[in-house]
Amino acid sequence: QVQLVESGGGLVQAGGSLRLSCAASVSTFSTYTTGWFRQPPGKEREFVATIRWSSGSTVYADSVKGRFTISRDNNRKMVYLQMNSLKPEDTAVYYCAAAATVRLGVMAGDYSDWGQGTQVTVSS
Repeated sequence: QVQLVESGGGLVQAGGSLRLSCAASVSTFSTYTTGWFRQPPGKEREFVATIRWSSGSTVYADSVKGRFTISRDNNRKMVYLQMNSLKPEDTAVYYCAAAATVRLGVMAGDYSDWGQGTQVTVSS
């Protein structure tokens, strides 16, 4: 089991930027995939981005392409989500998730371990 701890959320104006961090406690991440999901108020949890630790390959939701960047630091076992040009509709609780697979899943059910979430609020 992987323990994940997110940080970096907060309140930002539309057009601003935030960087979310996810610290992972695992002995080796070489066979893992780590994703970011979000849950807007009153809505279902939705996929944002995912990254394969071994190759750095990524997949993004269409709604964040060109604005968000997912990255990882293998040595520090950290995953980041750089969010630029934020919009009010990006307001949500953001979750980090991990799966012991190299498949770049885009469904919440593809991931077995979850962080507690961090709130991102974008004001208009």
